[in-house]
Amino acid sequence: MASVPVEIDDPKGARARAEVLRRELVDANRHYYVLDAPVISDAEYDAKLRELRDIEERYPELVSPDSPTCRVGAPVEGPFPAHRHDEPMLSLDNAFNENEVRDFDARVRKGLGLVDGDLPVEYTVEPKYDGVSASLVYVNERYAIGATRGDGTTGEDITAQLRAIRAVPLCLDAGDFPVPARIEIRGEVILPRSRFEEINEEQERDGLPRFANPRNATAGSLRQLDPAVTARRRLHLIGWGVGAVEGHVFSTHVEILESLKAWGVPVSRDLVLCEGIEPAIEAHHGLEKRRDDLPYEVDGVVIKVNDLALRDRLGRTARHPRWALAYKFAARQATTRVNDIIVQVGRTGILTPVAVLEPVSIGGVTVSRATLHTAGEIEAKDVRRGDTVFVQRAGDVIPAVVSVVREKRQGRPRKFRMPGKCPRCGGEVQQVGAYFYCLNTSCPDQLRGRILQLTSRQAFDITGLGTRKIDQLIEANLLEEVHDVFSLPDRQAELVALERWEEKSARKLAEEIEKAREVLFDRFLLALSIPGVGATVSRLLADRYGGLDDLAAAGEEELREIEGIGPELATSIVRFFGETHNRANIERMLAAGVRPIYRRKLSDELAGRTFVLTGTLESLTRDQAKEAIIDRGGRVASSMSKKTTYVVVGRDPGAKAARAEKLGVERLDEAAFRQLVGLA
Repeated sequence: MASVPVEIDDPKGARARAEVLRRELVDANRHYYVLDAPVISDAEYDAKLRELRDIEERYPELVSPDSPTCRVGAPVEGPFPAHRHDEPMLSLDNAFNENEVRDFDARVRKGLGLVDGDLPVEYTVEPKYDGVSASLVYVNERYAIGATRGDGTTGEDITAQLRAIRAVPLCLDAGDFPVPARIEIRGEVILPRSRFEEINEEQERDGLPRFANPRNATAGSLRQLDPAVTARRRLHLIGWGVGAVEGHVFSTHVEILESLKAWGVPVSRDLVLCEGIEPAIEAHHGLEKRRDDLPYEVDGVVIKVNDLALRDRLGRTARHPRWALAYKFAARQATTRVNDIIVQVGRTGILTPVAVLEPVSIGGVTVSRATLHTAGEIEAKDVRRGDTVFVQRAGDVIPAVVSVVREKRQGRPRKFRMPGKCPRCGGEVQQVGAYFYCLNTSCPDQLRGRILQLTSRQAFDITGLGTRKIDQLIEANLLEEVHDVFSLPDRQAELVALERWEEKSARKLAEEIEKAREVLFDRFLLALSIPGVGATVSRLLADRYGGLDDLAAAGEEELREIEGIGPELATSIVRFFGETHNRANIERMLAAGVRPIYRRKLSDELAGRTFVLTGTLESLTRDQAKEAIIDRGGRVASSMSKKTTYVVVGRDPGAKAARAEKLGVERLDEAAFRQLVGLA
């Protein structure tokens, strides 16, 4: 944690420093998301945020609802509650060609009583972002409620999840544009393309399925019960309008967007104001040419009447406003033939079916392969060898098979079946839910990815072994198993004999490996590439178990008692340690001198006692409370049962508190909990 640059016992100094930090963090967010001109690095931002959190934890009375530290709150304990919009969030009518856009203009002009010779209608044109629409309600400048669009009338209350997005201002910045007493701001939650690729790499590394496109990843991120997960996805927001407003009247759409930007809400930098429909059509074509250069997925433009008084005259239908239109870009789809269906083996062992296609150009890119994702998707779409299929560059990133043109199927080709053995190594294949896994960790197609995982910064942190060198060492039979990494220091002569290796580089690698042999237990677990176990779950397991043998002997029921580990993940962990080859690989790593460092408990005074946490604690974060329990030998569970010893109840507790009362579980408030764990 960052140190606080004021006397910790000086409340006045702490208050002043906290105010400075809040201003700096809010200003940094504004420059990054609104002005697109960062003023500090991510590392500096994180350091300031940690410093502010330190102060607020020491002086809880200094915490304000709009503090940057309040973005991530306690996880939601059930389905999202309903939220009824003050004004409907209508969908847009679509157009796919110039004539349909001109027809829209004709309807607008007719609705306004305009005839030939009258001045053209003023339109705004802005990107139609491929994301998730959201509603943000501000009361007296402060963020109060966040919700999804839902059916247009009623959405889901995701206040905590939207608060976790840094681009969402927690307090509107009143300046030249006064903020109404209550205002509903509407916008699109989106995911940058670059971040989408990073998330898919994380998903694959953790043994989880890849997201099909950025919109799918965005929707999944917003439906996370734990806002901390939403925060880690680093979503963005682009404001595009307002709903109900109290205390202010806007005159134009341009004025709305200028106000949003002044208040600290990001808006599109590609807004174009057009006199008439022909310039609007030109603006559409211009943006379509640049779509691949944009940092976000855009599937068209939105054309709107700029004058709000004219919008009122035009009104709306039951489904969409008469003053706006979504003019879509050309679909990036093509038809081609499926020459074959093969199965690729990912680095975590996931078997992914892939369609080998007759090469086809889609959006200027030649596509010869497309993902079929899972066996279930193949079954649902009934894709078979020889079929003619629609293929699209899903999200303009990953080619995917959309559907089969059944009318062109010839004969009765066999249905595809997933192999019973790994197509690369012949190892055992196990189905887990919708996915199939090769359980052989020495499978060649997995080996490279597993070694990259082991040497990564989050695991053993061994530099000097990049992808090219790993491939070279695998080809030279110097890396046949993951544990072979730790035998490389004894094989320097063989390394030097290889192309592009010198004594200096071989010696440097040996030093890196020797330095890395001692590793924290959670990093060791991450290095094992257990399907579904990423950095967070590795820490949960390391906190719960004092040794590798204890973890390896754990059953599914015991693992499911750990908050954050569900049934499928528990099954995956048990299956991994039950595989003979995996256990042998671990034993060889230990024999090669790898020394996991286990968490040292302060005491065993809470041994045999199980705690469940609910609600928000005032003086401790949930992670700090968990650490206090685990450090003293206790256990933290996510669900209530007769085996629960205590339920720790904070502010705004969920249903767990009521269930605890029914089960007769002893209830601890925050003061009693602190006294029990010796923090009073």
